[in-house]
Amino acid sequence: MDNRKRILASVIIFLAVFLIGVAGFKFFGGEEWSLSDSLYMTAITISTIGYGEVKDLSVNPGARLFTIFFIILSLGTIAFAVSSITAFIVEGELKDILGRRKMEKEIARLKGHYIICGSDETAQTVIQEMRLTGRDFVVVEPSKEKLDHLAAQGRLLYIQGDPAEDEILLKAGIDRAKGIIPSLPTDEANLFVTITARGLNPALRIVAKGMDVKSHAKMKKAGADSVVSPAFIGGMRLASDMIRPAAVTFMDMMLRDRENSFRIEEITVEKGSDLDHKTIREARLEEKTGALLVAVKSAQTKAYEFNPAGDRLIAAGDILIYIGSPESSRSLARLSGGNV
Repeated sequence: MDNRKRILASVIIFLAVFLIGVAGFKFFGGEEWSLSDSLYMTAITISTIGYGEVKDLSVNPGARLFTIFFIILSLGTIAFAVSSITAFIVEGELKDILGRRKMEKEIARLKGHYIICGSDETAQTVIQEMRLTGRDFVVVEPSKEKLDHLAAQGRLLYIQGDPAEDEILLKAGIDRAKGIIPSLPTDEANLFVTITARGLNPALRIVAKGMDVKSHAKMKKAGADSVVSPAFIGGMRLASDMIRPAAVTFMDMMLRDRENSFRIEEITVEKGSDLDHKTIREARLEEKTGALLVAVKSAQTKAYEFNPAGDRLIAAGDILIYIGSPESSRSLARLSGGNV
């Protein structure tokens, strides 16, 4: 029996013993004992205070025998209750409950965060990247043991439960989230999460893991914006490491540097921001933020302009693709009015 059930059992047993005491004293006391007298005798007997008997029990051997029996029963009940409460506190369940409530409040305050479903190696890589780049995220995983393992690696906001259930995703703040990554062991599970997530938040960006390439089309029909195959990515990495080793080493250094955390990032320029209707030269992005502009995706043509010229005019809706640290991303977000 777990500690929560033991505490519930303690409360039920205590109430039952109390009622037995009231009924017993009333029965043996007869008409001379009122209900309040029976309640009083029960209370002082269970608490072992012993203020004094309401009526003289020496004239009633049956009442004395009942009192002896009731004292032994009360002591056993109190011992069971105390041991259950002690185990509950010592084993940390009270701490877990308080921590859980605090975490739920933190999750309720999140907005524009990401939800990661699962805890496999792929999900762990995503979690590590979110931590390094300073993103807000919530992990949804059915296994408490796996969540404890993830939490031991660093601060973690999580919801324990099936991510395919509406209630669980709503607890994770899916209605306020920016995106969700289903990374569960099977394509079927990721498909169910994709359908559920899309129904709860039509504007959500969904990037799902797809083990079987044949399942990718189904996931996109179900609402996924993108489907990533770990096998395909792994194969591309093997080929790239063979063909262009220096470039791959450069990317590895950028991804694995825990102190600088430089990444290729993107941000959308909002209308009326400090960058709207300014040329790239006038914006002085590298000087002001430390970000290195790599390309611009045009809001009108949707075309990519690599290494854009200094006289290129930045417009609202343009997506700036750059290399930068989390600090430079935050600085760029203030200038562009967007969110990273």
